[in-house]
Amino acid sequence: MTLLPIVEPASESYASPMGVQASPKGTYAFVSLGCPKNLVDSERMLGLLQLDGYRLVPEPAGADFVVVNTCGFIERARQESYASIREMLELKRRGQIRGVIVSGCLAEREKEALLIECPEVDHLVGVFGREHVTRVADRLLGGLVEQRTVFQPSPSTPLSDRDRLRITPRHFAYLKISEGCDRLCTFCAIPKMRGKHATKPIEEVLAEARELAADGVRELNIVAQDTTFYGIDLYGRPRLAELLRELEQIEGLDWIRLLYLYPQNFTDELFDVLAGSRKIVPYLDIPLQHINDTMLRRMQRRVGRAETEALLGRLRQRIRGLVLRTTMITGFPGETDEQFQEMLEFVQQQRFERLGVFTYSFEPDTPAARIDGHLPEEVKESRRDALMAAQQEVAFAWNRAQVGRRHDVLIDTPAPDQPGVWLGRTYADAPDIDGVVYVTGRKLKPGQIVPCEIVATSDYDLVAAPVGNPR
Repeated sequence: MTLLPIVEPASESYASPMGVQASPKGTYAFVSLGCPKNLVDSERMLGLLQLDGYRLVPEPAGADFVVVNTCGFIERARQESYASIREMLELKRRGQIRGVIVSGCLAEREKEALLIECPEVDHLVGVFGREHVTRVADRLLGGLVEQRTVFQPSPSTPLSDRDRLRITPRHFAYLKISEGCDRLCTFCAIPKMRGKHATKPIEEVLAEARELAADGVRELNIVAQDTTFYGIDLYGRPRLAELLRELEQIEGLDWIRLLYLYPQNFTDELFDVLAGSRKIVPYLDIPLQHINDTMLRRMQRRVGRAETEALLGRLRQRIRGLVLRTTMITGFPGETDEQFQEMLEFVQQQRFERLGVFTYSFEPDTPAARIDGHLPEEVKESRRDALMAAQQEVAFAWNRAQVGRRHDVLIDTPAPDQPGVWLGRTYADAPDIDGVVYVTGRKLKPGQIVPCEIVATSDYDLVAAPVGNPR
């Protein structure tokens, strides 16, 4: 059975309730799939629908319509998206909902081909058509079917993400600082779906961040397709360091976390900001994908092993307590046993505190699809398993080293079926990606930061006891 993240607000929204009618125009449920960047798009559409008078309900059965905001990145994600769409269409066939709107990356990537695959879908909304979601909902409920698709070209400046209806817990949020990507890695279809890199102006980013902080956000997770490229297209030079300095001044924010940092454009100024910050947590997500130079050239990553090792060494040297997360791809076309072994040994040497591994996904509309040497699935998977087994030893050893140490823990939610136990995270854990910390304490609340001592480990997770007052 497909698990559908059908969402309702986990907290009050910072989308203004002004303009919402006492009797709603209609009710809807929402399915949000994919990455945090897609989640921001979901929250923006939710905000627009609320402001226009539509009411979000937690279950699709009985709603007027369902919006499925899809992921189209790799085959597995596309299959999950199609499964969710078909599940909603089955409700439509049973008469339990009136219509289904499909939005997001899968809609953008496949366009009208998606309607051939799923002809009962009422409307398609591309990535940059999200601002028209209320008009699409109006057309659906009004029975207007002559125009079923809304696709817009990628804008030169990213769309504003203000007036969102947030579905994350109130105390943390994602802040998208740019859209699209100029990297053109041979395995990746993101530029096809999201367009070229477009920097969101600093003033707009800061305005969004201030609204989020005013709504109770304590942890701000910075996301983009290529975070270190921020500013180059708009200002002619990297300006991530300047943006971070401004974000640090916003009252109410305690943790600023950086995700999706491409291993280039780390300026001296950025090193200084990362090393000297009071609020930027020493956690960096730097997707590397491989380490063998031949493989990196085939992937068109524009960075080699020597440059990568120099960057990682400098980061470790400059930033105290640094936790590094990366991702690797096994089984890229032409990968030999020796090249995989080089990556395996590199992971063992670097001892990344956090690491994810993907098998290469054949994407027919990418340059990698035309490269010779595609490998059997069982080879890709066995290499992934070997890499994850090596990483497990590193991750478990890092966890054991935390026992007896003190960490601030941000409380997220009560632990299911465990009275007096809470789930939280240290600075070393990004939401929904890394492990959690089990904290005992009957008077704790989500959003509190609690000084804790780590007392035990549980595989990838930690167990902690409070040693100070929450703040």
